[in-house]
Amino acid sequence: MKKHKNKYFPSVTIINEGSTEVKNILVEGNRITKISNLSLDNLPFDTETINCENLILLPGVIDSHVHFRQPGLEYKADMASESAAAVAGGVTSVFDMPNNNPTTTTIQALKEKINLAKDKMFCNYGFFFGITNDNVDEALRLTDDNLACGLKVFLGSSTGNMLVDNVKTLERLFANTPLIISAHCEEESRIRENTSKYKELYKDKEPPAAIHPLIRDAEACYNSSSYAINLARKYDTARLHIAHLTTEKETSLFSADILANKRITAEVSPSHLWFSEQDYATKGNLIKCNPAIKKTQDRSALRMALKENRIDIIATDHAPHLLKEKQKPYFDAPSGIPSVQHSLLMMLELVQQGEFSIEQVVEKMCHNPAKLFSIKDRGFIKEGFFADLVLVNPHKKTTVSADNILYKCGWSPLERTTFSNSIEQTFVNGNQVFAKGRLISDICGLHIQQYR
Repeated sequence: MKKHKNKYFPSVTIINEGSTEVKNILVEGNRITKISNLSLDNLPFDTETINCENLILLPGVIDSHVHFRQPGLEYKADMASESAAAVAGGVTSVFDMPNNNPTTTTIQALKEKINLAKDKMFCNYGFFFGITNDNVDEALRLTDDNLACGLKVFLGSSTGNMLVDNVKTLERLFANTPLIISAHCEEESRIRENTSKYKELYKDKEPPAAIHPLIRDAEACYNSSSYAINLARKYDTARLHIAHLTTEKETSLFSADILANKRITAEVSPSHLWFSEQDYATKGNLIKCNPAIKKTQDRSALRMALKENRIDIIATDHAPHLLKEKQKPYFDAPSGIPSVQHSLLMMLELVQQGEFSIEQVVEKMCHNPAKLFSIKDRGFIKEGFFADLVLVNPHKKTTVSADNILYKCGWSPLERTTFSNSIEQTFVNGNQVFAKGRLISDICGLHIQQYR
């Protein structure tokens, strides 16, 4: 990795650990070494002063749920393209999901994926290990070696052989693994039943994308989430994390206790906080994702649950597909939304609208992912921590267009949306990787280490 200059951030407004303060920050190498109320004199040799006037400094966003598609699906996306989009959006660390081709369901495949990322990722990275009906023995060999950031269980639709429906497999996993189990929860039998119903109803005409939340409905989500939670409660040591909540009914399953006291946690995506069923009329399959975007009242309930700490983190479920794939008829179009480049801007816009405070956004996108996954020395602006930092310009608007989208798929359902803020600069491990709308650095992401 190329050695970069030290960085000095004078008199910058910092959003960190629930407060807003003006501080001076010194970064030496890849770490924050000094945070002070007073101007720092006698700066180290070869220190670059960063212009922070009228900007806000946040910890780098940690997105613990992305699909970067590599290996095997590079025609949709790859590690380099999607990590470039990530840093352009202020995301400095990601955890990638295992449903690649081949799937990351063996320790050997996991090691190969980690090795593959070493010279491709602009942001820091970790990888989930995927559970199947047949690989629990291998999964239980993953303990404290920092190979896997967690285990992913698909209790709903998935690709390949990753749908887990063997009760004995699930019970053995929940009873024995020390790792976080991240679960995609949708009841497959109900989805199949609803799919058959709507295929019959629309057998003579093209179905609209608006039937998606009727097929993948609230009951399918609630039934599966409650099943997973009951399973976790059966075993005192199990650590269950429910991915991408979408329904009002599911929010009742979670407590508002502080994160450190929870064994059962939840996440929500910016897409489910932003869109509602009303958007299918104009966005169609572009917002088709699993679980589905649902009613306006569900969106309101998700926002409230996030504020009340029943939902612990925000993660995108970034899942790109080619535009021509999304333009297929509803039943043939794949599910997934590219979103990692715009997640922070979406949340800051909701701050602008009065839905959240900026301190809450930082807590849910930076601090809590670091706490939940026991990430070492990231997620906060602290002395001794890695310098993963984002400078936001609250006075400069951003309009999403084909010209500034960095996703390999080249599109976003947010095109022509204007946000009130812009991502001015992003720093990963002390390296300035994005500034004034363009990538300016070599690959500098590191494999994320966790406290175990």
